Amino acid sequence: MVNDEARIQALFASVDEPVIVLDEERRLVAASPAAAEALGDATPGRRVGEDVGGALVLFLGALPELSAYEELRAGFTAAVSHELRTPLARLLVVLESASLPGADVNDLLEQARNEVEQASELIDDVLFLGELETGREVVSLGRTRALPLLREVAAALADRAAHSEVALQVTGGEEVELPLRPRMLRVVVENLVANAIRYAGPGSTCRVSVTNAGGVSVLAVSDDGTGVDSAELGRLFERFYRADTARSSRGTGLGLAIVKHIVTSAGGSVEASGAPGRGLEIVCRFPA
Repeated sequence: MVNDEARIQALFASVDEPVIVLDEERRLVAASPAAAEALGDATPGRRVGEDVGGALVLFLGALPELSAYEELRAGFTAAVSHELRTPLARLLVVLESASLPGADVNDLLEQARNEVEQASELIDDVLFLGELETGREVVSLGRTRALPLLREVAAALADRAAHSEVALQVTGGEEVELPLRPRMLRVVVENLVANAIRYAGPGSTCRVSVTNAGGVSVLAVSDDGTGVDSAELGRLFERFYRADTARSSRGTGLGLAIVKHIVTSAGGSVEASGAPGRGLEIVCRFPA
């Protein structure tokens, strides 16, 4: 290893660009003259923080967190694959049924369309979450007056709510602003309201409100429907997680994960509360 480091140091001594080489524990192995000048101290073996003066960083060996990252990525890929298999398997059954004598082709075509839409929705959510996590979607660029947008979302989802026999109510202060771009706020509200419509159950009411209180802006979506067991509340924001009462749903299992990512990226917090038969409330808090 010592001989390897000596050869690396000799190699980078002739590099014109600012480049540094670190080992697995971020200790300096070598630095080009331009990088050494930018660092100020290019003593081999010293630990280097995140500030590298704009130099290109090369790692000698694997990053210590790389295996954990690879495990996470593999797990996510496997979960996406599993979730996609479900609508595709149902689609295959529908297509096979269409060839049977006496089959109601129009009804089967409608079922097939629903399965394709389910797969498409899942793919869209996966891609959007990927954009959020790679920083391609700027979340908190400016502020948005919340109440008009909440009303727009409620109007857009009114037919779906009526079909599910869920009433929608929107309240709040006209002056309340949230630190989110309009598109990001719309995504948050749509996912929270759609979640209530999908799981609250017939005869329930979904209430959407936005308020300012004690220097905090609060967006809350609650319902008085089916509810969630307290043991499951902490897992609602995990990717692909569905509570026991929702496992037969056609949801992607990513909506609340997207909500949490957007809210926390904007400096806010999100929490869920509720109980079986007593509904579910999800509250997003932002510094006002």
